[in-house]
Amino acid sequence: MAEWLKRGRNAEATASNDRQVRDTVEAILADIAERGDMAVRELSIRFDKWDRDDYRLSDREIQDCIDQMSAQDIKDIEFAQTQVRNFARIQRESMSDVEVETLPGVVLGHRNVPVNAAGCYVPGGKYPLLASAHMSVITAKVAGVPRVVTCAPPFQGRPAPAIVAAQAMAGADEIYCLGGIQAVAAMGIGTPSIAPVDILVGPGNAFVAEAKRQLFGRVGIDLFAGPTETLVIADEQGADAELCATDLLGQAEHGPDSPAILLTTSEKLARETMAEIERLLEILPTADYARRAWESYGEVIVAEDEAEMVRIADDIASEHVQVMTRDPDYFLENMTNYGALFLGPRTNVAFGDKVIGTNHTLPTRKAARYTGGLWVGKFLKTCTYQRVTSDAASAEIGEYCSRLCALEGFAGHGEQANVRVRRYGGRNVPYAGAAEPLVAAE
Repeated sequence: MAEWLKRGRNAEATASNDRQVRDTVEAILADIAERGDMAVRELSIRFDKWDRDDYRLSDREIQDCIDQMSAQDIKDIEFAQTQVRNFARIQRESMSDVEVETLPGVVLGHRNVPVNAAGCYVPGGKYPLLASAHMSVITAKVAGVPRVVTCAPPFQGRPAPAIVAAQAMAGADEIYCLGGIQAVAAMGIGTPSIAPVDILVGPGNAFVAEAKRQLFGRVGIDLFAGPTETLVIADEQGADAELCATDLLGQAEHGPDSPAILLTTSEKLARETMAEIERLLEILPTADYARRAWESYGEVIVAEDEAEMVRIADDIASEHVQVMTRDPDYFLENMTNYGALFLGPRTNVAFGDKVIGTNHTLPTRKAARYTGGLWVGKFLKTCTYQRVTSDAASAEIGEYCSRLCALEGFAGHGEQANVRVRRYGGRNVPYAGAAEPLVAAE
């Protein structure tokens, strides 16, 4: 039986915060839908203290941002983008178009068709998260999306040079310095100055995530996202307190509402990790955010064995799962609910977030039960088609279709089948239940 040495904030408090966010977002989306660019500008001034006549960056402004980066900065961004692009291409190549003759004269197939326009949100108000540009823009471009729009908020009163450089180097077609709900709404709804997109992707704060949720249906989205989550699964054979504490706080620094959970079979490791967390919080430069997250949402769970750890981990369904045990592959083979696994002490969530090549836009709030993270497939529509190449096949399928339509009472559907049977099979068939054909035989 598992024991919780520390529990996080209760669900009721979280639900109350969620209601406030929903109401705020709903009102702002309605305002932007009605007033367009004027509302977007007012919101940008209100929330970001950022005012422009046109929020799209010019080629000169983009180049100025790139010029501010050092040669090493550019090399580092290029390295990360190469890794992301390479893995995205491998994923894209795994998806094949299909065409097969399933019966004599009956050909079925599907094509993987990219959406026409994608909107990529890149967070940057608190930290300039340039990695999100790699993850969204490059993935969309590898999928074949012809128009990729990016929005990122100003950082310290101006476009963040690193974000702008990353967006441009990734291949964005339109770059806007615009943040928050107003950015998501401008891309999703469209305004006179920003043409709407077909899908919205990318992480963001609670307001950005809720704006995407409310726009879902009007546009596609990558996934329903919330605050960053991390789960460290560890035992004494795979990790020590320093590794566990570092990996927990390394994600808790995202913000004060980011859950960080330790799941272990060792009470000794659990207590040592809790003590190490307190030590690190005295010296970590981002301790303000990390401490609030740990105190409100941190958890420490001691399970009886690996099987119980799998059951608990699948119930948590965490965005990031760092596995540092004697046998990490046990969790790879048995876990089913997670955004991404990081197996063994030599890797960690930061590698995935920034550089290793897998995508860092991942499901949160238990969405890992039914979806994975962002990948090229999110930008592709698998569209089917069919072709009947012989009279005999059309007549044969038509007879089955006619009888099945009769079972459902769809006379018009049935007649679509019957006319083919008469025309291509030479048989004068009535719709089932009708006294004679609805349409005369030719």
